[in-house]
Amino acid sequence: MYRMQKVSRAKWISLAASWVVFSFFAAAGCMQKNGDAKSDAKSESAPEGSKEASNQGPCAEYASKLCQVVGENTPSCKEIQNTTDLMPENACKAGMSNIDHSKSKYAEKQKICNELVDKLCGELGSESESCEMVRTQSKNFPPDRCEMLMKNYDRVLTDLKRREEANKPLDEENQKLIAADAPGSFGPKDAKVSIVEFSDFQCPYCAKAGKVVKQLKEKYGKQVRFVFRHFPLSFHKDAHLASQAALAAGEQDKFFEYHDILFDNAKSLKRKDLEGYAKKIGLNMGKFNQALDNKTFAKAVDDDIELGKKVSVNGTPTMFLNGQRVKNPSDFDQISKDIDKLLK
Repeated sequence: MYRMQKVSRAKWISLAASWVVFSFFAAAGCMQKNGDAKSDAKSESAPEGSKEASNQGPCAEYASKLCQVVGENTPSCKEIQNTTDLMPENACKAGMSNIDHSKSKYAEKQKICNELVDKLCGELGSESESCEMVRTQSKNFPPDRCEMLMKNYDRVLTDLKRREEANKPLDEENQKLIAADAPGSFGPKDAKVSIVEFSDFQCPYCAKAGKVVKQLKEKYGKQVRFVFRHFPLSFHKDAHLASQAALAAGEQDKFFEYHDILFDNAKSLKRKDLEGYAKKIGLNMGKFNQALDNKTFAKAVDDDIELGKKVSVNGTPTMFLNGQRVKNPSDFDQISKDIDKLLK
């Protein structure tokens, strides 16, 4: 979760209130929300599961039993492990002899999370995607986080409703806008299936989606229309220039060749790196460097960003299949199945 370092109380509450929504999106890729808050889907390290109790004494056994109750891959489990590491063996033995008491106390505290889920799902609809997401994510929340979210219930509900609205299929007008011709595209313009991806060359999850795009090109290159849109996140300081460089490569008919090499080297995107990749694929270096020096394609990148905002893109990679958001742009098998259905 976000670390509280000289953050105002009002801003902290705002960040905390958005945690449910943020945690869902974070699982999908790189996010930027709430001003300067940022994440590469790893805003906090996932806690380790409970330790094996055998041969580690009564405290390890006590921690293991409690982690089975609170969830072995939750922050609560990690806190229990840290606490029991400091406890004397006699205290842990006493805890083991009264384990049912500990379980009932935790269940009582966990009621706030159940109340939060019931209340949100009552307003969002029990069959909605947001309700299912809340049910899933709240299982990993310690009671104090559910309590904080409940105190900021109106903000949480507003964020979830906004997310639900954003996930609706795009209307025909917006589908045409994002699928309009662009340098990073392939396939016939009148194809039955249209795929549009908003991506960031510095986002590790976009690199995974980039491999999927390569597979899609190999399998469906003449059957589907694919359009790459640039959406460099502000905290990825090298991403905007990398997008400009990709468009400069596209001007020399090598967009996807350059696209692939950027994602293969996503941690090295300084100007000298970009020039090295350009040389590697045989670009005209005078023309390439002039485009970067003059920021020839900076506006084109900015235009893509604005286009993304218009269709509620707030993280990368975001992919649309005939106007419907793809849940996991890194899952080639599922995307392929969806395309096959549309082609039929």
